Amino acid sequence: MKKNKHECVEYIRPVRDVLDLINGKWKLPILIALSFGNKRFKELERDVEGITPKMLSKELRDLEMNKLVIRSVYDTVPVTVEYSLSEYGKTLDNVIIALRQWGKKHRAKIFENA
Repeated sequence: MKKNKHECVEYIRPVRDVLDLINGKWKLPILIALSFGNKRFKELERDVEGITPKMLSKELRDLEMNKLVIRSVYDTVPVTVEYSLSEYGKTLDNVIIALRQWGKKHRAKIFENA
């Protein structure tokens, strides 16, 4: 019996780690927007509808700290700052695709009798 409990905990722990990393309303939409290409701050603000500049800045810092997003500063006048997915961030592609596919099926299931 202890083996099953240990296996259960070992299964749950990494899933909780991922959920802690991509939690909240904004991180996944930001990652999805960046999966379509590099973007400047204002482009991200437009793509991720409803996010405030303050929240976007906070979420980008968190994603950068967790090595999912790269912030590149270019020596132009004015200075250009661009955000992109890191190679590590791109490893979430299959997770996001799976979430999208399941979400589409779930919406269809829920609304089929509505």
